[in-house]
Amino acid sequence: MRPADLAGWLALIETLHPRPIALGLERVREVLGRMGVALGCPVVTVAGTNGKGSTTAFCDAMLRAAGYATGRYTSPHLLRYNERVALGGEAVGDAALVEAFHAVEDARTAAASPTPLTYFEFGTLAALWLFARARPDAVVLEVGLGGRLDAVNVVDADVAVVTSVDLDHTEYLGPSREHVGREKAGVFRPGRPAVCGDRSPPDSVLAHARAIGAPLLLIGRDFDAIAQGAQWRYRGPGGDRYGLPIPALRGEFQLGNAACAIAALGCLRDRLPVDAGAIREALVRITWPGRFQVLPGRPTIVLDVAHNPQAARALGTALGAMGFHPTTTAVLAMLADKDVDGVIAALRERIDRWEVATLPGPRGATAQALRERLLASGIAAGAIRAHDDVARAYEAAAAAAAEADRIVVFGSFLTVAAAMARGRPASAPAGTRP
Repeated sequence: MRPADLAGWLALIETLHPRPIALGLERVREVLGRMGVALGCPVVTVAGTNGKGSTTAFCDAMLRAAGYATGRYTSPHLLRYNERVALGGEAVGDAALVEAFHAVEDARTAAASPTPLTYFEFGTLAALWLFARARPDAVVLEVGLGGRLDAVNVVDADVAVVTSVDLDHTEYLGPSREHVGREKAGVFRPGRPAVCGDRSPPDSVLAHARAIGAPLLLIGRDFDAIAQGAQWRYRGPGGDRYGLPIPALRGEFQLGNAACAIAALGCLRDRLPVDAGAIREALVRITWPGRFQVLPGRPTIVLDVAHNPQAARALGTALGAMGFHPTTTAVLAMLADKDVDGVIAALRERIDRWEVATLPGPRGATAQALRERLLASGIAAGAIRAHDDVARAYEAAAAAAAEADRIVVFGSFLTVAAAMARGRPASAPAGTRP
């Protein structure tokens, strides 16, 4: 018997494959073929170690500001699964997702032996079904993991973007940047434009583009973002854009993500022209929660999903560009299979106190394990407190913070989601750390 509501479906699709991650396109192609789904509009696919979510959001916002109907697929979500699938910038409702899940299940079980699908594969097929039915003017797809064998790559992108290449998910993507780059470049298509936002891309990205004849646009060579005080300039496909406003998404690194989006859309200008006014509007109005998100009020609270060393370095740079704060407290919780030491090394000089928490689930690192890694890195024991969950760590950080202090919540999407669900905690006026 099939579930009646979204919660039931989400519980069910976690059980349809023996492994949570199983890369490969054969099963997805098989089910997609049975569904008869065809998008019939330009598709932008965005891969990358970091920045792919923000770049997807920039592409979607710019297209919508230009008056186009869009479909956007991203992952993971923060608070509600519905965040993953958006039409016209708005998350789809439960009823639409349930209808899409029924369509996927019909196709999955149509053969004599049902096709096993992972949670992500099932959700990707549901998103594609919803987009095909809505018939938008353009679709922007964010890769889940890697690129070449990710379920999103079942769609042939008209423009493919690789934002950055660094080490993450090495058990699936390989032990070096060259290995990771080859997997991410797998979203490129022969004869179709490819965009790379990594300023020192591994040779594997360049070589793959050459091998398949994909015209490659490189940041710093074919397009770029040039900061100019309180504004910035874009140069690249579609012509230079002067006097652009600093993106509403904080952090200097967002200029590169915005430039990738402009370059990608510039490659589609004959089919989907986006003028400078639309770009400006999108830059000012864009929102993308959990990416160097600063909550209003005091003490300053920063939420960032950084969970690998490259993202942590970017977070550290962004923290350094903020105003003075007497004390910065980290609320840190991570998955055990991430590079915990690399993340700590990237941020230890920016952090005065550490409130570490256990993440639930089999992959979650314990607070005690995080504490041990911090001690091994040279952090004083008196600067570290361990908690059973993120909510308690977040409350403890707020209780010890003075009005002028800063709290930084990072380490995982799950960490930021827990803080977002709690909201801004009540903090002591000038808390004393026990």
